[in-house]
Amino acid sequence: MAACFGLFKKKTENRPERSLATASTSVSAPPSNVSTSRSDDSSARKHTSKSSASTSSQRSIPAMYEERAHNMRVFELDELRNATNDFSRMLKIGEGGFGKVYKGFIKPLDGKGDRITVAVKKLNQRGLQGHKEWLAEVQFLGVLEHPNLVKLIGYCAVDSERGIQRLLVYEFMPNKSLEDHLFNRNYPALSWNLRLQIALGAAEGLAYLHEGLEVQVIYRDFKASNVLLDKEFRPKLSDFGLAREGPTEGLTHVSTGVVGTQGYAAPDYIETGHLTIESDVWSFGVVLYEILTGRRTLDRNRPPNEQKLLDWVRQFPRDSWKFSVIMDPRLRNQYSLRAAREVAKLADSCLVKNRKDRPKMHEIVESLKQALQMDSTEVHSSTTNLDKQKRTGPSRR
Repeated sequence: MAACFGLFKKKTENRPERSLATASTSVSAPPSNVSTSRSDDSSARKHTSKSSASTSSQRSIPAMYEERAHNMRVFELDELRNATNDFSRMLKIGEGGFGKVYKGFIKPLDGKGDRITVAVKKLNQRGLQGHKEWLAEVQFLGVLEHPNLVKLIGYCAVDSERGIQRLLVYEFMPNKSLEDHLFNRNYPALSWNLRLQIALGAAEGLAYLHEGLEVQVIYRDFKASNVLLDKEFRPKLSDFGLAREGPTEGLTHVSTGVVGTQGYAAPDYIETGHLTIESDVWSFGVVLYEILTGRRTLDRNRPPNEQKLLDWVRQFPRDSWKFSVIMDPRLRNQYSLRAAREVAKLADSCLVKNRKDRPKMHEIVESLKQALQMDSTEVHSSTTNLDKQKRTGPSRR
């Protein structure tokens, strides 16, 4: 069988399904030569061409990928068929608009030792659009490296008369997603401290994307289902198919078609198509309220006045005695009210209408560290008081 980085043999009709514009370069080029960044959107191409001279020293994600492509493992399709028992329904662990995800077992690169457990994402055969999102994941995750980002092990691409095959192979995340643990009652409730730890880890991942690289990366699809949890419940951001490079020097935004998930996208992005890192900050604020409440941002199964989470929580301001009404009942009151108010305050700052007034991700990281400190201080204080009561016996009234 041909090597898995197959090229398109025929020009594929472009029928974007997630509101993305036509790619600015031919998809018949290998990943290191195809841009999945600012120039992917035709409107963005016009917008950013003005400052090309000012950014001549700034490398793009595809240019950075050139240097690291050799680190990516290229799989044969037969390898992944064998790894997943021919994509058995029994091994399917997820499904979405992108396609299906299977648990698989691959041999180490050197062929020695035990098989490695992986997650294999098999994209829907959607022609050019599916290829573009697959390509974005390969390039971004081929460059990005952080403890709070999921690791991409390799990829497979095959073209045949029966259609195109695009697959991605990731490290396996045994505890599924934050969405599963917040909203699926078949999972035990996450403790208050663990919720804060997960929020902090996700914030550190976003801070790395926004501020930790020579090029700015806008995630564009931050939501609870994209926060995966490893065996220690450490959070890792996944699904970079919609990610984009940030604006070039001297510009404030990237102009692009509006895509994402209803309930998480920032209103300024929806209204104008202007994509910024503050768009991610808004989405983070939404997820903070999901963590506090255990409710989805949009839930049609609830009473009409409770279906939209952000509208509902406004009825219970963080500085009012009613605030505790919003807290997830599965916590059974085992949380720091002071820390919860601070998290709500942080969420509100992420959700301000003027994007320029939203905090930076490194500021959010520091705020969450403070909330964790409040929580640990209160736990220590409560334990100390309990120990005193045990030593002195019941108080007389």
